[in-house]
Amino acid sequence: MVIARIEALLRQRIGLDAVSIGATTLERALRERSAVTGCQDMHAYLDLVLASEPELQELIEAVVVPESWFFRDRRAFEALARIAQDGPRHHPDGVLRVLSLPCSTGEEPYSIAMTLLDAGMSLHQFQVDAVDISARVIARADSGIYGKNSFRGSDLEFRDRHFLPMGSAYCLNENVRRKVRLHQGNLFDPGIAWGAQTFDVVFCRNVLIYFDRPAQVRAVAILNRLLASTGVLFVGPSETALLQDQGYVSAKLPLAFAFRKAIASPRTPTPPVRSLQPMLVPGSNAPAGVPAPGLKQRSAHAPRPSVAVADAPRPSVAKNWIEEAQQMADRGNLAEALAYCETHMKADTPSARAFCLLGLLHDAAGRTQQACDQYRKALYLDPDHEEALLHLAMALRRGGDESGAQRLFERAKRAQVAGK
Repeated sequence: MVIARIEALLRQRIGLDAVSIGATTLERALRERSAVTGCQDMHAYLDLVLASEPELQELIEAVVVPESWFFRDRRAFEALARIAQDGPRHHPDGVLRVLSLPCSTGEEPYSIAMTLLDAGMSLHQFQVDAVDISARVIARADSGIYGKNSFRGSDLEFRDRHFLPMGSAYCLNENVRRKVRLHQGNLFDPGIAWGAQTFDVVFCRNVLIYFDRPAQVRAVAILNRLLASTGVLFVGPSETALLQDQGYVSAKLPLAFAFRKAIASPRTPTPPVRSLQPMLVPGSNAPAGVPAPGLKQRSAHAPRPSVAVADAPRPSVAKNWIEEAQQMADRGNLAEALAYCETHMKADTPSARAFCLLGLLHDAAGRTQQACDQYRKALYLDPDHEEALLHLAMALRRGGDESGAQRLFERAKRAQVAGK
């Protein structure tokens, strides 16, 4: 069958599990490329793809749909700011080296650079390499010009610092752009390096879920080679079980979905609550740790004080108890965060966000069934809640319900498109 052969080709070349993107997405891409190239039928198009490397790349471009925005999943960037304060680097020159893979249209690697600059690092103290298989998205990233879809959420203070208005769009400042080196490349290409032998931090989020199991194992092995022995690997929330299966351990930065190699000892555990001093992180008022010597401390706005369980405000006066619970979890106090959530939910109107947070806390403690129950409650209130869809899908996949997981993945994709 023609489509089966093309699926096999995509799996071999980029590790793509065609089931993960949905049959309709692949078939639509094949129809569009067949029409553009003037092929009379799918057999003729298959012959063209097998004979033409440029056309194979065009097909890859058609099925790899970029979806990104600045500071997506902010907890990972808050964790990165903490890592930036962690003394000497793996590399002898003391430069913190970070890899973003895949980088899509550049929002993630530029968010990394903005995070490190706002954490007080100078331009010569870090370097970001960004890689994507798509030449088109690399070109868009290189332009440094972004529309409103790249800026989501209510906290856009970073935009005033790092962008200049350009009509209805925004142009990224040059000091951020020059700290990100863009590369077109394939994770599965042999001998990949991208400017550094190993990296202190690797962002590889929300891509492993699109690979079949053998490709996932191969990908993690390659990431393992790229990551320094004491490095930190950030993945998507639905990819944590895969990392644990492959011998990685939590970096003890809850809700950041960060992992270390099992053989490495964490160099800087999450600081205890009473040792924290305020330092702003892009897009957050939460304290991010104690600045290392030589790092500047931002103080334009006073951060909200940490809340200990014993001093928790009454439900009636809590301004945003969900954020307080998230801060507790970020400090590693998962049990306290769970109790705090349950206390406030008794006196507050239920919300999808709260139920999803409860699910994450149960997931982190290994209580899969309880986590699934909370994700389902979130989806009852908000059927398009992307995070709940993805987490529940991965839980079903771990339990062997692949068809149920796939339906949820497709719903999450539709929710992403609808939210653009």
